[in-house]
Amino acid sequence: MHIQNLTLKNYRNYQQIQVPFDDKVNVIIGENAQGKTNLMEAIYVLAFSKSYRTPRDKELIQWNENYATIEGTIYKRKRTFPLEIQLSSKGKKAKLNHIEQRRLSDYIGALNVVMFAPEDLNLVKGSPQIRRRFIDMEIGQIQPLYIYHLGQYLKVLKQRNHLLKSLQRRQTNDRTMLDVLTEQLIEHASVIVEKRFVFLQLLRQWAAPIHKGISREKEMLEIKYLGSTDVSEVENKEKIRKAYQTSFSQIVEKEIDRGNTLIGPHRDDLVFYVNGKDVQTYGSQGQQRTTALSLKLAEIELIRSEVGEYPILLLDDVLSELDHYRQSHLLHTIQGKVQTFVSTTSISDIQHDTIRQAELFHIENGIIVQ
Repeated sequence: MHIQNLTLKNYRNYQQIQVPFDDKVNVIIGENAQGKTNLMEAIYVLAFSKSYRTPRDKELIQWNENYATIEGTIYKRKRTFPLEIQLSSKGKKAKLNHIEQRRLSDYIGALNVVMFAPEDLNLVKGSPQIRRRFIDMEIGQIQPLYIYHLGQYLKVLKQRNHLLKSLQRRQTNDRTMLDVLTEQLIEHASVIVEKRFVFLQLLRQWAAPIHKGISREKEMLEIKYLGSTDVSEVENKEKIRKAYQTSFSQIVEKEIDRGNTLIGPHRDDLVFYVNGKDVQTYGSQGQQRTTALSLKLAEIELIRSEVGEYPILLLDDVLSELDHYRQSHLLHTIQGKVQTFVSTTSISDIQHDTIRQAELFHIENGIIVQ
């Protein structure tokens, strides 16, 4: 799988560019604020239909312009097809093979991308929201229906929280509607949690040996799911649903008192252990970074095992954040297998054949010179 070329129009600081890419490694070189990350972001948006930097699509449209487009020609499963994202004040359109897709679950997964940026080093020590976003985006790529259930869950969650606030303030006493929304929430929550459990089983199979290799056989990585209700990973959707029903019935008065939904996938978390110790609390910075790197490399292999081809890898200013050993391990792992985009201010500090053999692109103020 690879992107053959990318066309941007009115996107961030790019007025209009069309650039062909090498199917192995492409290095984007430029000073800060010239457009390196904007280019990486555009590839990400093409895959997921939204940015990892901002929730507001209008920020992606060039100043004083009414719309922006991202177009890419993708090679996957021995065929070539176009993808396109159109952004405007009227909304967003996602097109696959020139046909607008009405549901994101019909679009996401056409292009598989793994992003590794400096903020991903906070995957271990950052907030639970970062880890939930990590797991949601990766499951969505290999099981697009997950995106549908997650979207519906968040929609019902918003309605339920609004009703809980009204009950808390005694603006209503409609417990019947609360019961209806709770059942709808549980239905989507049980699907989400079941799919997260399956994904985690796969992630562990790849991440543990990768981490062991990076740590020179000294460390063993474990990943555990920290749920907001007592549900075992071996249980199926129906048992998960019943566990949620029991838990919600027990805390309904507390939820009304607080005006908020207190359990569900939106409150769950991942915990990482190295040699039995919680890495977030007790791990060194090196162990935390090795764990983050192991997870990203595991993502690549997991997607390949599920999709049948390697995803595209985006390394946005992250190589300079890794020491020489971890940097070399990362580049050696992907060498010759994964179409990779590397953004950096300079390649002088990156001593590896993968970079020496790469296609180089220089960016200055939204203009690319190959």
